[in-house]
Parts: sequence; C-alpha cells; structure tokens
Amino acid sequence: MDISIKELESDLWGAADNLRANSTLTAAEYKDPILGLVFLRFVQNRYEDAKVNIEESLPINPRTGQKREVTKDDFVAAGSILLPEKAKYDYLAALPESENIAEAINNAMKLIEQEYPSLVGILPKNYQAFDSKLLRDLVRVFNKDAVKKAKGDVFGRIYEFFLMKFSMQGAGAQEGGEFFTPPSLVNLIVNFIQPDHGVVHDPACGSGGMFVQTAHFIRDHNPDKSVNKAITVYGTELKNNNTKLAKMNLAVHGIEGAIIESNSFYTNPHNLTGKCDFVMANPPFNVSGIDGKNKFLTEDARLPFGAPLTKGGTIGNGNYLWIQYFHSYLNESGRAGFVMASSATDAGHAEKLIRQKLIETGDVECIVSIANNFFYTRSLPCHVWFFNKDKKAENKDKILMIDARNTYRKVSSTIQDFSEDQLEGLTALINAFRGDDLGISKENEWFAEHFPDGTYADVEGLCKVVDLDDLKEQDYSLTPGRYVGVNIDIDMDFDYKGRMTEIRSELSSLNEEAVELMKKIQGVEL
Repeated sequence: MDISIKELESDLWGAADNLRANSTLTAAEYKDPILGLVFLRFVQNRYEDAKVNIEESLPINPRTGQKREVTKDDFVAAGSILLPEKAKYDYLAALPESENIAEAINNAMKLIEQEYPSLVGILPKNYQAFDSKLLRDLVRVFNKDAVKKAKGDVFGRIYEFFLMKFSMQGAGAQEGGEFFTPPSLVNLIVNFIQPDHGVVHDPACGSGGMFVQTAHFIRDHNPDKSVNKAITVYGTELKNNNTKLAKMNLAVHGIEGAIIESNSFYTNPHNLTGKCDFVMANPPFNVSGIDGKNKFLTEDARLPFGAPLTKGGTIGNGNYLWIQYFHSYLNESGRAGFVMASSATDAGHAEKLIRQKLIETGDVECIVSIANNFFYTRSLPCHVWFFNKDKKAENKDKILMIDARNTYRKVSSTIQDFSEDQLEGLTALINAFRGDDLGISKENEWFAEHFPDGTYADVEGLCKVVDLDDLKEQDYSLTPGRYVGVNIDIDMDFDYKGRMTEIRSELSSLNEEAVELMKKIQGVEL
C-alpha cells in the first residue's frame, strides 16, 4: 500500500527527531545537516528519473546502431545534474562501517557544488560534528523504500514540513529570528495577490517560503504552465544561514531564482524599484538601530515619503521603511502582500504622516488583523497588508478591512492557523471587493455561517469596506477593529472553572511564598 505524503512527512520527522532527542545536539545544530540529507536524497532521485528519460530520448547513431553516451549537458537540459558516483545517496547508504561517514557526506556536498555552481558555498559540510552512529542512522531514515520512490514535489513537501517543525522547536530563535513564515499566512498572501506571472520579489525572504507557495499556486491553477516560464524570482536575505536555506529550498522545488545575501535597509541589490508584478514578505518587525544618516538610505528612491525620523534625526523603528519598499517595488499594475507588526496600523508621528500619504495614493487595498499564536516562536498578533496599484476606479478610495482575530483553528494550546474553509472564505472577501467570482465551494460552512445569502456584505466584528472619509475620521488608522465593530465571541470550549481553580492555586502559592519571604526579611538583624 502506498504511504500518503502526510504520513511520510510525519514518519520521517518522527524518526529523525527521536534520533536527535537521544543526542546532545540542539534543534538549531541539527537543522541544517538534516535538511542537507533531504537535499542529497532528492538529488539522487531526480538524477535517476532524469537518466531514464534522457536515455529513452537519445537518438540511435545509424552508423554504429547504438546511442551515444549521456553528457552533463543532457542532465542540465533535464533540470538535473550528472551526479558523481561518490555523491549518490545510495553510495553513502552502502558505505562500510570502517569508512568515515561524516567525511563521505561532506565530500558528497563538495562534489555536488562543483557540478551545480548556484549551490557553491550553500550546502552544509559540517557532518563531522555528528556522532558516527547517529549519522548512519539518519542516512538510513532517508533511505527507506517510500523515500526512494518519492517523486517531484514530494521532496519539496518534506523539506517544507521539516522547516516548519524546526521553526516550531525554536531553531531560528538562536539565529536572530524567524526563517519560516507559517503556511496559513503565506497562503493568505498568495491567495489574495494571485502571483501567477512576471517578476516576484521578497526583500526579506527567509527560507524562501513565499516563492515556494507561489509555485504551488501556479501549478494548482494551471498544471500545464511551467513555473520558471511564468515567473522570475528575486530574493534578498540578511542572514547567511537563511540565504543558504532559501537556495536549497528553491533547488528542491525546481524553482530558478536569484537570492542575494544583503541588508535591504542599505542596499537595493536587484534594482527592482517600479519593476515588480508581485511583492511578498514577512520582514523582521520593529527593527531599531538603523543608521538614519547612511548615505544610501538618505538618497533611497524607495522612500518617496521620507524616512520615519525622530526629532533627534534617528530611525527608531524600521516598519515604515519596509512598507515603503514594498510599495515602491511595484510596477503600475503590481500587487503586494506582507506581514507587519500590529503597532504599524496606528503608529504616530512620522509614521502616521507616511501612512496618510500611502492611503492617499489609493493603493492600499486591504488590511487583515490576525489573532495571537500564528507564529511558532512568538505569540503576538499581527496584520497582513495588501497593496494593489491596479484597483478599479470605484475602489480607488476604498479599503477592505477584515478583522480575523476570531477566525482561527486551534492546532495546539500555543499554535493556531486557518482551516481550509476559513482561508477560502477570507479569500472570497477580497474577490468580492474586486468584483471577481467568489471562488467559494458549496460545502464551505464558515462562509455560509457569516454570509448566509451567499454574497458579500459588511459583517459586524468581521469585515467592512471603508472610504477616505471613514479613514480621516479615524485619523488615518488602518486598524480593522476601529471600523468593523465588536462581535462578542465567547469560547464555549474554554474551561473557565478549571482556569479559575488554577489561578486561585497559583495565588495561594504566591501568598505562601510572600509570607516566607517576609519572615526572612523580618529576621534579618540590622
């Protein structure tokens, strides 16, 4: 019986994580080498598939009656590489116990980089840090028959699943922040802006998840369309390790793209101002310490409304730099979707003036409030912003406000996401605002509950279309909750009595500690 992709993801993760649990390695130390093994297995599977197809398509030489030898160029044309023998996963899996497995894997990575120039310096080569037995056991995990038979996008799914799991374990926290945007937020952005053609840019690309979901979107909506012919991908990422993850991620998914390691505050490495069809991002929030006197920043054409300077001439928060970048990258019909700190929709002083100017362009299309616990390593709420430079004339001075703080599915006590119905329902709201087909299934219970007539209408506590007068009245705030009203939603599944008992117990314990501490203080002789 064939194993499902979800079962395969879970089985592989379970096996790999159990091995880590019995080692001295942290999730951060374990992450890159594990993803490197997923990549190695993928490269071999892709090589085997390409080899069969190439050999079948080679013409027979009429003089010799035989086919010519397969060349490196044949594999390049097939979207693969001609693997050296010692870079094959099968070679590593069959390596005798007497051989140094760590050295062999490091060498395999070097050999692949020699054949695949775009991956030079990207693949992990620190396997000597692993215990030999642990490493051999890990190699066996990815050498199961189900993995050997895995084709195409299955490896992309496995790679994404492992990235998500490592993020949930906080592996990115030790590297200075997020490297993975949760699928629900990526899907919301992709569904809203529909990136199916042209130049796609993410100036804070992390591990490249926005690009991967864009590829899924294209394949889902037009299976016959080549992703690499439909879009051109450009990414910028500050963290060296994240840049490596992104390049591996694109390679595993068969996506061609240019990922540059650089600081978007002081550089514009792809020179894409005014050239992008789509911009997507989950930038670091509330970045401080930005040099407001930096020459590049002071002359940056991506900041048409100016830098958000304080009275002292410094930049205390980078949010409105990012927001202007995303807007400035768009061409005359471009769309953008990005995650942003909740504070940005109401920020005052210089930020408020920039926000007012952005609103007056007519390009702000939608703001979505997101509940707590959508991120794996931070619990704060956020907003997702959407720009559209090609809004219909009747919508130019209007913005769709969606308060989705009560729209979520509980995954665990600390993690929430959108169900498929909720995601489809939210997407229907932006479709309705644009005058497009809602794209809603008859079985969608979430949409039927909120819109029983089957058509869009302002719903208290959920959504409202606001105009420029409404925005002026609220001092140009972009916080949906200010406009949609309040819908009192009581969580009937919450154990209030149990929680009150816990609180009383905690209070009693704290009181006892306070009494003991007071006795010690009073017993001190002065």
